Amino acid sequence: MVLQHIWGLFINPKREWEAIRDDKCTIGKCYAMHVLFLAAIPAISGYIGTTQFGWQIGVGDPIKLTPESAAIIAVLYYLAMLVGVFSIGWMIHWMAGTYGAKPLLSQCVVLAAYTATPLFLIGLMELYPVLWLNMVVGIPALAYTVYLLYIGVPIMMGISEDRGFLFSSAVLGVGLVAFVALLAVTALLWGMGLEPRFTR
Repeated sequence: MVLQHIWGLFINPKREWEAIRDDKCTIGKCYAMHVLFLAAIPAISGYIGTTQFGWQIGVGDPIKLTPESAAIIAVLYYLAMLVGVFSIGWMIHWMAGTYGAKPLLSQCVVLAAYTATPLFLIGLMELYPVLWLNMVVGIPALAYTVYLLYIGVPIMMGISEDRGFLFSSAVLGVGLVAFVALLAVTALLWGMGLEPRFTR
């Protein structure tokens, strides 16, 4: 069922959003069948990429993380994605009344989870962390995520496309603020002694 929805979001997103809405998935089921599995892709890929291949800046040797440091970062990364999906879903639920929608919290979390699908899948690129390649593939994935959001909000929230456009724009703004907040928390953690450890 998970793979069916993933495939459908890329083949016919409008029809797939309708199928997702009609599934009436609970938060627990959504996490168990979608988020827990897909959020592991970038975390595991990042661990492997940073410990086995590393990344290069200029013409020097690749920079790699120690396995211990990479493991801590991978676990925190995974937890941040799990919390992030729920937080965005909660914010969608909180904002819904402003746009004339009355969804269940579970619908909002499901919307956030399936919207993030391209970002989860693109996490495979972290296996080989080459900056230019990640940018070339990552920017289209981010654009498709935004597209899924704009298609999915009116369907999942049961509102008109005009209101859905405004609602989606607000959700996008919340997502950007959340991303900046995550960067700030990362900087704070690094300042408290949890910075990455590199191999020599």
